[in-house]
This record gives sequence, structure tokens and C-alpha cells, in this order.
Amino acid sequence: MRIAILGIGSIGGVLLGALADTDAEMVAVARGTTASELSEIGLVMHTPEGSIEVVPPEDFASFDSAAGPVPESIHGTCAAAILCGKADSTSVLVQLAEDVLSPEGVAISVQNGLGHAEALAHRLGRSRVLGGSITHAAWRDGEGSVHWAGRGAIRLGWLDGGAPSGAAIELLATLEAAGLEPVWSEDMQRVVWIKLLVNVAINPVCSIAGVRNGALLEVPDLWEQALAAMQEAAGVAEASGVDLGDLVIEDYLRQVAGATAGNRCSMLQDVMAGRKTEIDELCGAVVSQGESVGVPTPRNAMLQALVRGIQISPHFD
Repeated sequence: MRIAILGIGSIGGVLLGALADTDAEMVAVARGTTASELSEIGLVMHTPEGSIEVVPPEDFASFDSAAGPVPESIHGTCAAAILCGKADSTSVLVQLAEDVLSPEGVAISVQNGLGHAEALAHRLGRSRVLGGSITHAAWRDGEGSVHWAGRGAIRLGWLDGGAPSGAAIELLATLEAAGLEPVWSEDMQRVVWIKLLVNVAINPVCSIAGVRNGALLEVPDLWEQALAAMQEAAGVAEASGVDLGDLVIEDYLRQVAGATAGNRCSMLQDVMAGRKTEIDELCGAVVSQGESVGVPTPRNAMLQALVRGIQISPHFD
């Protein structure tokens, strides 16, 4: 099975590193410095158990998405494409997915925010698109190495429910062989929204405070802000027709914060590196959807404004 990883940041790096240990043929799609490092020295990954694994460049195909069209040797050859890039790159990643996939291939987005699977479905058709959510924790250091900070799972399933079929069956088996703990779901709307709830709780609060995830459990004031943002987003989800089932908001947030206690969330990593964050795709998505269904979202609006302020602060020095 040939699998393309579209976007080799922290999560994309974990997927590439883990899947490189299987029988799958891997294709890594990145751009700029990351693309150069992958093609010249490969991938360096620190595992949750403390070992360091190096995947040499000859163990996977790679190309720089900013350098031109998909090479002919890769075009139309992949059975699966996994979108891992930033939310604002979705339109480009969707085009790349269409280019690398075979006619029977499937695409899955594990990106933050809402609407990525739907964007794929608009281009590929719903029968070739899986919804996805990943809870493995990871970060990327200044030297380009990927740190797999905590093991989690990958939840995936068809947008309209149903059992796995076709390329999805082989993808599940390959993810299992890689130790990535795939879990099939027949309600991906619920899965994606639950991921969003956790993201709006952890990412903006930890980014504003400049702390790792575990600080939420140690500082009551931070916990209160995170929990309030999550509860507010849950109200929007339920008003939008999402069945959260028996999810206990406070217990789930405590569980995730504890499991990823030593991790710097992706938004904090972006703030520290001076990159654009995904605040508009997280809290901004809650605010926008809240307006659509008539649910006030003042806490998410405040967090969105504060993180936006941090983003533009260098321009006011």
C-alpha cells in the first residue's frame, strides 16, 4: 500500500515515522526547509519511550509541494492520502490529494478545525473521503526533529457512517501495524466536534499563558478558562445537532490534559515560532457556528481576540 502524508509537521512526522516501520510505501509531501531536510537527511523522531529513530531518505519518496506539480512517478499511485497540514493550507492539500491518489484511493484529514473532510468530498466525492481525528501528542524542535510526546489513537470513518471497505480496510490494518491505534467510528461528526472541544479548551489558554498542557491541571484559574471554553463549544455542538452522547466534559478534559501533560500544544508551538496560529479555525469556528445557531460564545470570542493580539504584537513593538 502506498500512503502519502501531506504536510510533515509534528503529527505528519509521527505518521511518517511510524508507518515507515510497516510494509507500506511512503510518500512525504512538505515544502521549503522541511522538504529539503527530508530529501537530504530523512526524518529524526524521538519516540514516547525515549529512543531516537532515524528514517533515511531512501526509505520514502518525497517532494516539495512548492517546487512544482506532483512528479509523474507519484501522480495517481497512492491508495491513501492523509492530510496533516495547517488548516489554512487545506485548499492546496485537497488538490495534492487528488493528484497523488489512485482512482480507488481514499483521503483522510486529521487536521484541526471543521470542514476539511467536506472540502475533500467536494473534490473527490464522499465515497472516497474519511473523516479523521488524532490524539497522539507531538512537537517539532528547532532542528527539525519530531518528538512523539504521547501515544493516543486515530479515529476514522466514512462521512455518512458504515463499515470500512475498499482501501479503508487496508489503511486500518496498516495503521494498526504501525502502532498508531486506529479506531473505526460510524459517527465522525461527533468525533470531529469532540476534538474541536478539546482544542478550544487547551490550545488558546496554554498559548496565552505560555505553558504546557499539564499546567491546566495545576493552576485553577487556567483550568476554569479552559473548561468554560469547552462547555461553551459543547453548547454550540448540541445546538447544531451533534449528539455528544454520554461525554462528561470536565472528565474528558482532565483525561486529555493529563495524558498530554508534558506537551506544548500546536498553537503554543506556533506562537513561540512566530507563525500564524489556527485560532480562527478553532475558537473562530465555534464563534461562527454559534452565530449560525443562536448560541452566544463570549469566552471563545475573547480567546480568539487575545491570540490574534499575540500574533500581531510584533508589529507594535
